[in-house]
Amino acid sequence: MRLANSPATSSRRRMRPSPDLHWLARALCAPLLAIGLLTAALPVRSATVLQTVQTELETVRVVELAAGLRNPWSLAFLPDGGFLVTERDGRLLRLSADAEQRTEIDGVPAVYAENQGGLFDVVLAPDFARTRLLYLSYAAEKPGGANTRLARARLVDDRLEDLQVIFDAEPGHPGGRHFGGRIVLLPDGTITLTTGERGLKDPSQDLADHSGKVIRVHPDGGVPADNPFRTNRNAKPEIYSYGHRNPQGAALNPWTGALWVQEHGPRGGDEINIIQPGANYGWPLVSDGVNYSGTPVGTGKASAPGITDPVYYWDPSIAPSGMAFYNADAFPAWKGNLFAGALKFQLLVRLTLDGDRVIAEERLFKRYYGRIRDVRTGPDGLIYLLTDDRNGRLLRLEPGK
Repeated sequence: MRLANSPATSSRRRMRPSPDLHWLARALCAPLLAIGLLTAALPVRSATVLQTVQTELETVRVVELAAGLRNPWSLAFLPDGGFLVTERDGRLLRLSADAEQRTEIDGVPAVYAENQGGLFDVVLAPDFARTRLLYLSYAAEKPGGANTRLARARLVDDRLEDLQVIFDAEPGHPGGRHFGGRIVLLPDGTITLTTGERGLKDPSQDLADHSGKVIRVHPDGGVPADNPFRTNRNAKPEIYSYGHRNPQGAALNPWTGALWVQEHGPRGGDEINIIQPGANYGWPLVSDGVNYSGTPVGTGKASAPGITDPVYYWDPSIAPSGMAFYNADAFPAWKGNLFAGALKFQLLVRLTLDGDRVIAEERLFKRYYGRIRDVRTGPDGLIYLLTDDRNGRLLRLEPGK
């Protein structure tokens, strides 16, 4: 692998695979250790060790905690050690701490589960242990088609109660493509939600349309006073940034407090962006990729005045989804890194950071476990993955030594 632009000459980086590391991809795809026993410190009885891999910096054991999940999309960690998992067709599951028991939660709102639409993210409120509040994002049918919705509810036993829609993207658009759907809670108590441009080229630059944006609201759905377009009569006041295509990964940088978002490009041009209030991220005016037909996107340029450039991009596209910064101690050599799930190439990407720059990339598990939809760091400091399949899995990465 090589960086197309050196750090000394550009802040924009592109990753292309290099033939001299094909041996590493093959090695990572081959099991290096047969199924073995978990250490006594791990409480999961039903877990299965799939393989142990020597990566560039860490020895990693991959453990399957659960299988048979139907296109799982998002993962949240419950205070009792269990998990909440969303499935795209509209189910919310609670898994026990040992993943042996699963319960379908009642009271989930109706979702538009067509094509890429469905139930997306689940995020617990910071005071969930006391209030039982959580947030859900999902595609919802409405006049004109469908769009992304954000709701909050209380988890009481095996049911969602007091469900309230706190944001409803307008207008509805036809078709089942590009809904975004990632939720991130900001340190100031506000909530951000990504929305896709619904497979259309006009909405991303239209401030009267919620599509192709990062949205920011209060927990009750109110508009923060410092939102950048709050006083613009021609704009939706919930918009925080615009010019996005289909952002399906979002995470808060724990060292800077900045919101990072990764989004699908066309053919090439998948991006990682650091979100600034009021900034325009360029779609569909500029792109590092081209249209699926091979024709130029917009101006045919990768940058333009008034457009905020990505801090990193992929060409060819990897179809990035969930992302997570690693700030724990279980994998000391990975501390300070950013992890990104990839759908197209079915892999996990580890990105080495230098401040706000991406300076190196390692690709793990290529085509071995399938499409990586979500990536999370657990309270135990281990890394958890969801695979997007009709027989999806919950995997855990553990130290292999």
